[in-house]
Amino acid sequence: MESIRFIHTADLHLGSPFVGMKGLQKEQWNKLKDSTMDAFDRLIQHALDQQPDFVLIVGDIYDGEDRSLRAQARFQQGMKRLKEQQIPVIISYGNHDHLSGNWTRFELPDNVHAFDDSVSQYTLETAGGPVVFTGFSYGKRHISEAMIEQYPEARGTGGFHIGMLHGSLDGDASHAVYAPFRKEQLLSKHYDYWALGHIHKRRELHRDPSIVYPGNIQGRHLKESGPKGFYDVTLTKTDTSLEFIPTSVVQFDRLAISAKGLLHMNELIDVCQKELSAYGATIGTGIVEVVFTELDTESFGLIAEIPENELLEMLRESMEALDHFVWIQGIGFEQIENDSELSRLGALLIQTMEEWGVEEWKTVLKDLYRHPKSSRFLEPLANKAVADLQLAAEQKIRRSMQAGE
Repeated sequence: MESIRFIHTADLHLGSPFVGMKGLQKEQWNKLKDSTMDAFDRLIQHALDQQPDFVLIVGDIYDGEDRSLRAQARFQQGMKRLKEQQIPVIISYGNHDHLSGNWTRFELPDNVHAFDDSVSQYTLETAGGPVVFTGFSYGKRHISEAMIEQYPEARGTGGFHIGMLHGSLDGDASHAVYAPFRKEQLLSKHYDYWALGHIHKRRELHRDPSIVYPGNIQGRHLKESGPKGFYDVTLTKTDTSLEFIPTSVVQFDRLAISAKGLLHMNELIDVCQKELSAYGATIGTGIVEVVFTELDTESFGLIAEIPENELLEMLRESMEALDHFVWIQGIGFEQIENDSELSRLGALLIQTMEEWGVEEWKTVLKDLYRHPKSSRFLEPLANKAVADLQLAAEQKIRRSMQAGE
């Protein structure tokens, strides 16, 4: 049976800034700063090792419309390496790196096909038969119209049909809506595979045909937690095989550590060292929020009167002897008596905020930032500030909106 094999990736966000990570040593900071590009190098190396029929990149290759020189140079070199092995690449640009931005241009090699700002089709001949790609690039930052309506239906001419769409599921209020679509609209086109981008969480919206978000290749803050990477896809007319390939250089996580029954601070430190050592041995390099759970009256009393900054500094120092670098970015607490189920409204609010980016937070907080007095004391919004805002807001919601309260 004829088959094709390809890489599906999206949301590389090359050159994404990491701000607010105070206390990191220079070597550790450089590793974090370069993590999106190093994750991209892992993707390229996998393609060179496995020799797929082609590579798909579905939007937000760069983190901003200005497309930094360093990020463009890294991407161009990656495309050249694929060209040397005759691996085609099909790309579209998303809302972050739209075509209306200003940047110093790099010429990509001729193995790369980039869609323009109108929906169009591109055909590639492979050993498994012809493949027809349908897609578009963002011509501007915000596209609110349903671009899916411009995608043609697949014709019964044989070969494979793949749709590339950087956008969001219509009606899902948990994230910013760009180029919205309904799952039924995708299915009505009768494509063999839908390669999606824009949402940074891995999701398979449908099977047969597969409608897939691969997520981003490198987390950038605590809200983008867990392993990140791309899919190595094998596609036939009757089946789709998805293999997730991790690329995270630094992994963000929320690490729960039980503090039940702890009476002395050295016990708390010992538990943290044990848990974080095991985490580091599995993950490698990690940036975590440590959440102490199952806090009863005694264990909560152990740490309640210690200033959070002092406790955080002490825990960081105690982790320096670990074999793997694990940075504690923040700490949280969950008492047993407050562990009731979150209300539906509270859960919806938290889910909505998790998908907000800097632009959405700027819209929500615009009155505060325009206030003649308060604005003088506010730092500019960036990824770290957004992550802190989301964390603080989530904790407040959990405290005030538990089910039944």
